[in-house]
Amino acid sequence: MSKTRVLTGITTTGTPHLGNYVGAIRPAVAASRNADVDAFYFLADYHALIKCDDPARIERSRLEIAATWLASGLDPERVVFYRQSDIPQIPELTWLLTCVTAKGLMNRAHAYKASVDANLAEGQDPDAAITMGLYSYPILMAADILMFNAHKVPVGRDQVQHIEMARDVAARFNHLFGQGREFFVLPEAQVDEEVATLPGLDGRKMSKSYDNTIPLFEGGSKRLKETIARIVTDSRAPGEAKDPDSNALATLYRAFADEAQTKVFRSALRDGLGWGEAKTRLFDCIDEQIAPLRARYEALMAQPERIEDALQTGAAKARAVAAPLLETLREAVGLRRFRALAQNTEQVQTRAATAVPSFKQYRETDGCFSFKLMDADGRLLLQGGRYSAPRDAGQRIAALKQGASTVPLADEVLGDDVGPAAVLAALALLGQE
Repeated sequence: MSKTRVLTGITTTGTPHLGNYVGAIRPAVAASRNADVDAFYFLADYHALIKCDDPARIERSRLEIAATWLASGLDPERVVFYRQSDIPQIPELTWLLTCVTAKGLMNRAHAYKASVDANLAEGQDPDAAITMGLYSYPILMAADILMFNAHKVPVGRDQVQHIEMARDVAARFNHLFGQGREFFVLPEAQVDEEVATLPGLDGRKMSKSYDNTIPLFEGGSKRLKETIARIVTDSRAPGEAKDPDSNALATLYRAFADEAQTKVFRSALRDGLGWGEAKTRLFDCIDEQIAPLRARYEALMAQPERIEDALQTGAAKARAVAAPLLETLREAVGLRRFRALAQNTEQVQTRAATAVPSFKQYRETDGCFSFKLMDADGRLLLQGGRYSAPRDAGQRIAALKQGASTVPLADEVLGDDVGPAAVLAALALLGQE
């Protein structure tokens, strides 16, 4: 039975947080252990350039996120684990896809529309500070997915539109160039409805953009506890009943606890559990799972060469898949090697190398017979005499061939600007046939 190819990545613009872990890393690592899954996981560092122009931050983030994947249990021997920027076929595929993607499709992208709306709300030009990187982001994401023909792409619900766009672009490319062949698999979004998005400190989606994240490993257990203490809650005092769904605590707790533990926590909130105690319970639940991973993370960060080795191994595996597909796509769109032309050129060169002088025997208008000796380029070397019968002309040609150096020229005339040496050389060559 063929395996299901699953692909996911994280943009390298910051330090991994709980939302990254719960929404992408943890389910991806779990999926990679399934014998029926062919897993591709990557650091989306080209995407990072869209959002960040700080090289040091991007460099640090790439290291931290790679270490997080590995510390979280990703086995680089079982999966293809790589940096996006180590696969040159991805940006080339991005351009091929760009050339078949309708501008109108990009106009409908959520991120672009949100940026335009924000500019208009501030009275600015609609496209102020909007780069082509932001505008074309969905095409690069489509290339990430289609380059490896992923069947499933685990994403948050806010990213489902991008998977739908990737499907649209893939279908159009297949239609334009496939001629009945399907180059690309149409990917499907895989959304875990339970933890598709994790709330941050302020209740909104946990995101670096909102500065409301809870650290995964950074700062150790002390930083984790301090950050959880900052989660926004209401003013209800201990003993007052609390709605578990009116704040982020219950949702975060459920992401790290089983069903029975979650039920007990929600019940305690309704029974008046104080916010301070609730946050302590949340910290204990999370830290119990995170502490062993944190120890592995710190060891990896101290030996970055181990991380680099794993990424280079993964990149080699990824390129082995990407290169043949891209070559096929180049052929499909007409970016082909000049194989036929090269073959014709070789044939011409071969003919030129093997071409020899030749005798051309013919009949004059007055009924006499004669011949011409031509070189390989068709230049007249020797004009023969006149003979009453074709047999006589043929015998003279044979004599010239067989005794090039001894048979004297009689009735023959040299061609213009041709010396005896050139004629003798041509006759000698013909005599070797």
